[in-house]
Amino acid sequence: MIVMGQLSPGSWVVEADLAKRLGMSRTPIRGALQWLQREGYVIEHKEGKKGRILIAPLTKEDAHELYTIVGHLESLAGLHTAALPEEQREKLAEEMNQIATQRPVDPRRVFDLDKEFHSRVVEASAGPRLLALHHSVKPQVERYWRLYASSIINELHVSVAEHNGIIAGVRAGDPIATQQALARNWVGGLERISGLIDLFGERGRW
Repeated sequence: MIVMGQLSPGSWVVEADLAKRLGMSRTPIRGALQWLQREGYVIEHKEGKKGRILIAPLTKEDAHELYTIVGHLESLAGLHTAALPEEQREKLAEEMNQIATQRPVDPRRVFDLDKEFHSRVVEASAGPRLLALHHSVKPQVERYWRLYASSIINELHVSVAEHNGIIAGVRAGDPIATQQALARNWVGGLERISGLIDLFGERGRW
């Protein structure tokens, strides 16, 4: 609900309302909120001695941290993926190319395809710890995609060119080229999102 924007950035969290909405008691809701706070999806806002939980706002500072973390994680995975045996790399590169060449009309489908593209790179070679880290942080980046990135669909060709560079690195079995191409994609994505945050403001900033 947080990732999909069904709970707005900066909105207050009311345990009773969530419990009713999800059809469960407040005890598991409270436990989930503690986990979400550790992961950065919700934060505590202090007012004097009292504190209230709210959905983490989307800020330029957080975007920089999140994009940098995920970019490094995927660049690390890219090193290993590009070192896979040739037959595996060829199959993976073809699957990635099929994803990258799709041109859906619905912007939401663009986000899903981008997510699938990057997941292929990571899941092809990442160990359980890298996968766990990636699965933990990546959805927080997705919040920015879904609330801002529809405004940069016209720049989709830039992201496609960056993806083509990643595919070429994997196909060639060049770990450094793959790592650099992934890094360029994430740096470029951060630049594009940062520009939109400057234009439209930080969502949920109180």
